[in-house]
Amino acid sequence: MADPRIIDVHLDEHSIGWRSADVEQERRIAIFDLLEGNHFAPQRVHPDGYAGPYRIKLESAEGRLGIHIHREDDTHLETLVLALGRFRRPIKDYFAICDSYYQAIRASTPQQIETVDMARRAIHNDAAQLLKDRLEGKIDVDFDTARRLFTLICVLHLRG
Repeated sequence: MADPRIIDVHLDEHSIGWRSADVEQERRIAIFDLLEGNHFAPQRVHPDGYAGPYRIKLESAEGRLGIHIHREDDTHLETLVLALGRFRRPIKDYFAICDSYYQAIRASTPQQIETVDMARRAIHNDAAQLLKDRLEGKIDVDFDTARRLFTLICVLHLRG
């Protein structure tokens, strides 16, 4: 019986540099929310018919994202590699608007915070749609799963 969801996610610590408390909190929330509800269905058919649940490990190296997909018992199924070039601008924009958001939370009016938050959500949504499009035919994900995975890609993109 198919169970197309992620039950565990691990970020390759060698891919991650220094991160602020705000970024670390975003990472924790993204992982928690991802594990609470997601749709993740690799499109490659495996000889034994395995169709989830999955454990994934995300890593970033040489401008590429590696998505290592494992069975529930942690045996490796496949690795998908995506070039991150098309994500450079959305990641840069997302970090910039997040910095503005964190500053606004500390020193702005509720209306100013809401304005920055709306811009942050718009950038995040556009990037999630880009990720969903890039995964098409490889891994079927819903929009919320793509949003949370994009957040984790951003965390991986940080360098010391």
